[in-house]
Amino acid sequence: MIMKNLFITITCLLLSINVLFAQHARFTSSGSIEFEKSSNMNALMKKMYGNQQGIMQQVIEQYQKTQPQFKVSKSTLIFNIDKTLFTPVAEQLISSSFTVPMADQPNTVYTDLSAHTSTVQKNISDANFLVKDSVRKIKWKITDETREIAGYPCRRANGLVLDSIYVVAFYTDKIAVSGGPESFNGLPGMILEVALPHENVTWIAKKVTDVQIPAATIVPPKKGKAMNNKQMSDFIKGLIGTRTDAVQANFIMKGYML
Repeated sequence: MIMKNLFITITCLLLSINVLFAQHARFTSSGSIEFEKSSNMNALMKKMYGNQQGIMQQVIEQYQKTQPQFKVSKSTLIFNIDKTLFTPVAEQLISSSFTVPMADQPNTVYTDLSAHTSTVQKNISDANFLVKDSVRKIKWKITDETREIAGYPCRRANGLVLDSIYVVAFYTDKIAVSGGPESFNGLPGMILEVALPHENVTWIAKKVTDVQIPAATIVPPKKGKAMNNKQMSDFIKGLIGTRTDAVQANFIMKGYML
């Protein structure tokens, strides 16, 4: 009886080890990810509007009294081995006399990883644009720091985007797709968290679903005036116009270009 019980116990342990090994050895190459973007509105409004006086200052103070400090926006990323599609979830817009582009999430982003191209549908001033160009180049440096996000082991990488924006990302090589939220990509696995510390915004994965995504559902957006990155940059500069505060203009530019 003792030997029989011992045999059963050893068998159960071996089966458990096999199951755990299979779980850790499994790689995901198709599925969906639910992201949340968190924006520190108090910090962003200070950078955007500075020391405003009069009515504008009253509007900002009223916003800070009635709204949460952190604005949370939801989005979904669907992907297969060589394509991704990032789609923001429609938000309930808050009526106000100001806007903070860095806190908004108006972009639908299709990325063809095999062709190294992207199509970004941007909504600016209630107009749609299609920005078609090469995938964004980010200078990454992988570190030894690790953490778990949405049940996946992740490694930290530090990067630089748009020449001046410092990026902290955590990616997992258990999802064998070099993608991420918005236009963040270029690491040896899926990016599950992105933080822009100096811009006070963060994207983090809340749920990963390992499921086969039909290729026909991962298609680029089609509505909007076609442009490339240079044309979009020139358009935004024209939209901003001549400003005496160069720091503020640069901050607005970054928000629209991300």
